[in-house]
Amino acid sequence: MKSFTINGNSAEQRLDKFVKKAVPNLPQALLYKYIRTKRIKVNSKRAEISTRLKEGDTVDMYINDEFFEKTQREYDFTKASTKLDILYEDENILLLDKKAGVLCHPDDREYVDTLIGRVKRYMYEKGEYDPDSEASFVPSLVNRIDRNTGGIVIAAKNAESLRILNEKMKQRQLHKYYLCVVIGSPVQKEGTLEGWLLKDESKNTVRILKNEAYGAKNIKTKYRVLDTADGLSLVEIELLTGRTHQIRAHMASIGCPLLGDGKYGRNENNKKFGGYKKQLLYSYKLRFDFTTDAGILNYLDKKCFEVPDIWFREEFYSKNLV
Repeated sequence: MKSFTINGNSAEQRLDKFVKKAVPNLPQALLYKYIRTKRIKVNSKRAEISTRLKEGDTVDMYINDEFFEKTQREYDFTKASTKLDILYEDENILLLDKKAGVLCHPDDREYVDTLIGRVKRYMYEKGEYDPDSEASFVPSLVNRIDRNTGGIVIAAKNAESLRILNEKMKQRQLHKYYLCVVIGSPVQKEGTLEGWLLKDESKNTVRILKNEAYGAKNIKTKYRVLDTADGLSLVEIELLTGRTHQIRAHMASIGCPLLGDGKYGRNENNKKFGGYKKQLLYSYKLRFDFTTDAGILNYLDKKCFEVPDIWFREEFYSKNLV
């Protein structure tokens, strides 16, 4: 018999899910049978498969030792790159400066060397993440950025931080600011653009509509022109909504496509300004602005983090973009 005490990372999950992660060698049919026949108990009492575990609960497993024997496992994330640009770190979170070209999560073309893979390897090698003993929680990204866009990505180190940050993200208590270079200049130097975004899944593109339409989602994009020179503008953008390609499509819809954007801009125009083949866009600043209790993360309230060096900002001011 072995006993497991439920910690904060393992709380609020179903009993069968916990057992499956804690004893991966136990066949699923036996797992369900042992719960039904009381060979797996919670707090010394019979439990249902769907019982939600609470922090401090004890799960007793009266099963053969062979199922607890650890097999040598090789984890895919150990093959990920060790390159990780850390902007800030504490016991609960990581703020990462993701570079353009790096995927946040695996897709059908890249499975191993992703940002989350690098985070797992980093924490694993630091001894902060043990896939064998940490039965439920794995390091997770709170937000994501498109592959061809760089910027700040938040990683949660524990379940409570992930829960809080997901909630704050939904409540718009995390403010994300982007820096970009656009061709031309908006008529007004600052303002908030509103519209409706309709996505075409088959083409992986979006359209901006002036009026509501079936399947379209409301979008709001706040912008401020920082400087203008030689037909280009350096613009700061705050996303008030976060939709696919929102910044790129919204700016293009007012006649100011991002420099280097071949999807929503025109390549012949990009060629006039250096021939950039990727959009000049960076999620460069993050501000925590909690209006409700943030629990263990209250210390982050009103803190602002910024990527110090944005390559195209330096080139813009040195006039090397053209």
